Amino acid sequence: MSAHCQLTGAQPGFGNRISHSHRRTSRRFDPNIQRKRYWLAGEGRHVRLTLSAKAIKTIDAIGIEAAVARIRARGEKV
Repeated sequence: MSAHCQLTGAQPGFGNRISHSHRRTSRRFDPNIQRKRYWLAGEGRHVRLTLSAKAIKTIDAIGIEAAVARIRARGEKV
């Protein structure tokens, strides 16, 4: 499963780990990605989405129909 949110487009960020002696090594900051299933009443079916925790809160606020419209506007298949 890739660390990519279908609604917000959140992807991993990259940076450095810095040790006590200040040596730098590469690291990756992954978003909090969850797989969640929603009932899409307009289409009479369930959809399974890969979402960040922030996107789950956004869906709670705007509703699943509006969220799916945003995802489709970004060009992703639902």
